[in-house]
Amino acid sequence: MILAAMLTAVCCMQVAAQGFRRETFPEESYSPVTNINRNGYPRVLKDNSVMFRVNAPQAQNIQIDLGGTKYDMQKGEGGTWTVTTKPQVPGFHYYSLVVDGVSVADPASQTLYGCSRWSSAIEIPEQGMDDFEIQDVPHGEVRTVYYYSKVEESWRPLMVYTPAGYNEGQQTYPVVYIQHGGGEDHRGWMEQGRTAQIMDNLIAAGKAVPMIVVSANSNVNSRSGGFGGGGYSWQGMQTFRSELIDNVIPFVEKNYRVKKDRKSRAMCGLSMGGGQSFYIGLRSPEVFANVGVFSTGMFGGIRGASNFDLEKEVPGILSDTKNFNSQLDIFFLSCGEQDPRIEYTRTIVKKMREGGVEVKFNSYPGDHEWQVWRKSLHEFAQYLFK
Repeated sequence: MILAAMLTAVCCMQVAAQGFRRETFPEESYSPVTNINRNGYPRVLKDNSVMFRVNAPQAQNIQIDLGGTKYDMQKGEGGTWTVTTKPQVPGFHYYSLVVDGVSVADPASQTLYGCSRWSSAIEIPEQGMDDFEIQDVPHGEVRTVYYYSKVEESWRPLMVYTPAGYNEGQQTYPVVYIQHGGGEDHRGWMEQGRTAQIMDNLIAAGKAVPMIVVSANSNVNSRSGGFGGGGYSWQGMQTFRSELIDNVIPFVEKNYRVKKDRKSRAMCGLSMGGGQSFYIGLRSPEVFANVGVFSTGMFGGIRGASNFDLEKEVPGILSDTKNFNSQLDIFFLSCGEQDPRIEYTRTIVKKMREGGVEVKFNSYPGDHEWQVWRKSLHEFAQYLFK
C-alpha cells in the first residue's frame, strides 16, 4: 500500500510537472521514443547524457538507477528534482526511480517487463542502425496467441511475427524459435528487441528470406516438477525442451503455414535463452539445423560457470566433428565486447575452431544489453535458410 501510494504520488507530480505547462528544454536535447509525453522528461542531450526531472516536493531523497548506476537527484525550487547522467552508449537501457529508498517505475517513460519486474526504459538511437527503426517498407505483423501446455497444464502465450504478405499468400515459411533472457519473457524480443522492425527491413532489402519468428515464454513450471530456465545443464533444460518440442512447435506447425523440416527451423536466444539454444538446438539436430547463441554465460563470466567441458555438454562436437558439422547449416555465436562473458566466449570459439567446428562468431560494442542482441539477430537472420 505504501509503494502504491508513493507511485501514485510520483505519477501525479510528474503529470503536474509535465502535462500542464510549456517546458523549456536544454538546447539540442530531444525526447526519446520511450517517453510517454514527447514534450516532457527525460531528455537526451547532444553528448548522449540524459537529463531527468521529477516533481516531488514531499520526497526526502530521489535517485535514478540507470543500468545499475545510481545518480543522486538534487532538489530545487518548488520540489523539482533534477540530475544529468554521464553520456550513455546508444541502445536500450532499463532504469528506475528510487524514491526514499523504494525502487519504482517512472510513469514518464514506457514500462516494459525486464529485470524480473516492470521497468522503465530509455532508448538512445545509434547512427547507422536504421534497420532497428520503422521504415517505409512492407510491414509484417506481430500477434499474441495462446496454446495449451501439457507441461504446465495451462494456457500460455506466444508472440509470433509473420512477414509482409503472409495474410494474402499461400506460401510456406521457415521458422525461427527465439528465446528471451532471464528476468524477461516472450515479450522481450518483440518489444525491447525490435524483431519486427529488424525482419521487415532485412526482408525488404533482400538481405534475409521471408521467415516467421516465434517467441515463447520459457519461464515454464512443470506440474511434475522442474523449471523451464533450468540452469546451464542438459538435465536442467529438459522442462523447456519438452515445452518447445512437444507443445510450441506442434502448435505453430498446426496453425501457421510453415515448412516442417529440420533445415527450415532455427533456434536462437540471448543469455539464458542462449544457453537453451546451445543445449536444445545443438543436441536436437533432428529438430533444428540452425542455432544462434547470443551472450550466454555458460562458458564463464558469471557466478557458477567455470571449466566448461565442451565434449561432455555436446557429445561428438570434438570427437565426431565431421558429423556434427554435417548436421548444422548455421552455427553462430555472439557477445558484447564489454560483457564479462566475452573472453570466455572467445576462448570457447577458439577451441571449437581448433577442433574443426564450423562456427561463425561476432562481437559488438556493448555490455550485456539489447543493442548487442538486436545486432546478433540482425546478423544471424541474414545467414538463415539460404
